[in-house]
Amino acid sequence: MQVLSSRILLRPSDTERSRRFYRDTLGLAVYREFGPPDDPGLVFFLGNGLLEVSGHDPQPAGRSNAILMQVRDVHAEHRRLLDAGVPITREPRQEPWGLIEMWIEDPDGVRIVLVEIPEDHPLRRDQR
Repeated sequence: MQVLSSRILLRPSDTERSRRFYRDTLGLAVYREFGPPDDPGLVFFLGNGLLEVSGHDPQPAGRSNAILMQVRDVHAEHRRLLDAGVPITREPRQEPWGLIEMWIEDPDGVRIVLVEIPEDHPLRRDQR
């Protein structure tokens, strides 16, 4: 299989609420907007990937789904998101594998894992 492009696709129960969460609360930059001006689909930059928030699905999001976002400083994001009123489902902590992780959820309950790679972690040195 040759993958030419990919993105995570979310069909939230409340599209406007999710657009505001990813754009305004998390501060993700918009890659492109499409569809009707009064109810556009948005595609956000997500590090090396893309996240599309469009359409509508009244079904609850799957609990096994998660979005991983690497950030520079998990603790700074923790403070910023608390100030923005975002519920933290798991406080920042260093995992046995050395990464610092914190968990939040989007408005539909999709888990978002914020990850910081410490300066001394092997991922900083091994760039295979």
